[in-house]
Amino acid sequence: MANNFKILCPTDFSECSLNAIEYASKLGEQYHADLTLFHVPDKEDYQKLSAGDINSGDQYSFIQKKLENLVNTVREESLNKGLNSCKGIIKEGKTVKTILDYSEEINADLIVMGTEGINDFKQNYIGTRSSKVVERSEIDVFIIPRRVYFKPPRKLVYATDYLEEDKIAIQKIVELAKFYGSEIDIVHVSSREKTIDKTLHQIMVQEIEPFIKYNKVNYVLKSYRDEPGLGLENYLITAKGDILVTLSKKKSWFEQIFTHNLSRKMSYFINKPLLVLKRA
Repeated sequence: MANNFKILCPTDFSECSLNAIEYASKLGEQYHADLTLFHVPDKEDYQKLSAGDINSGDQYSFIQKKLENLVNTVREESLNKGLNSCKGIIKEGKTVKTILDYSEEINADLIVMGTEGINDFKQNYIGTRSSKVVERSEIDVFIIPRRVYFKPPRKLVYATDYLEEDKIAIQKIVELAKFYGSEIDIVHVSSREKTIDKTLHQIMVQEIEPFIKYNKVNYVLKSYRDEPGLGLENYLITAKGDILVTLSKKKSWFEQIFTHNLSRKMSYFINKPLLVLKRA
């Protein structure tokens, strides 16, 4: 585990971002992390959040107070459970760029954010801001859907294409799983276009196994006639996975699942958290 593990949690005070704060604080307890709640001002957000509040006065002060209240709540609930610290920061700028710049400035280890914000048009795929953060971030990103509240994960599902980087990525997943005693399914989903036979699958498993010091790991090879993304969704449903984990590489699972129109068909992924590993 990294020293002074740092979690950055962008918030626009929407329901979805509040759920992300819950996940960020719970993870922060386990990692003994420094947590930063981060807000990028948006006039439209202010208008929605302070609508009907005749006493809100200056909208900037209203947001400052709102962020301060969240920080105090996190401190009260999590500092005595392992979280090292929590602070709130407001920075002006373009939302995605400002989030990424600040994550680099503080050398954050993880960004935790909601899949959609207060101004995102609700559709069955990852929101615009969060998808851009995932695509452009140099560090791991954990995205939390609306109406998904924290619970200790019983099973993590890691979607693999058997890349060399998997060996290190899986160690990160094991670290997370150990906090909760979670099971890990390492899953490869093949399609008609790209089939991996059982012999090759076993060879790849034998190469990965030495890097894993955990006894709750299952290796799964699945073949579906449809696109791999839909096959993975099917597996998550039947296996009752709590968190989907993927390694973000060019032409990888993330692009297959979330960048194309296919993602609009996949309602399951707006109901479960997604951890995208960027630093393997």
